[in-house]
Amino acid sequence: MRVSKRKVNSSGIDISPMLDVIFQLILFFLVSTTFAVVPGISVKLPNSSTSQGTDASGITITVEENGEIYFNDKIATIESLGSFLKTVDVGTVSKDMYPVTISADEKVQNGTIVKIFDELRKEGFVSVSLRTKSVL
Repeated sequence: MRVSKRKVNSSGIDISPMLDVIFQLILFFLVSTTFAVVPGISVKLPNSSTSQGTDASGITITVEENGEIYFNDKIATIESLGSFLKTVDVGTVSKDMYPVTISADEKVQNGTIVKIFDELRKEGFVSVSLRTKSVL
């Protein structure tokens, strides 16, 4: 008597369509995600051999060599900086912990940066970083 083997049906699941959907979702979220807004304002940053990286979120104040001031991507003056700072929504973080980055050209006078610091302190922002170019 001859014994024949039964064909065993594979109960495997084809996951190719699921992987296609997952990759499409990943691509969608990568393309639609907003990134940190860094204004396209070119300044020549001062060199620093002891600089450390910081978080790019928060407020960015940029000062060009000619003295033009930008609050994030809007043109501002020292006088209007206070009104811009009053409109900032800091969410659940207190103003004294909200990150502010000053990105000033290396030829900007110290007096301008001091005036910006004064406006920031008047509005309660004290967590301020100066952006530099790292040199090792």
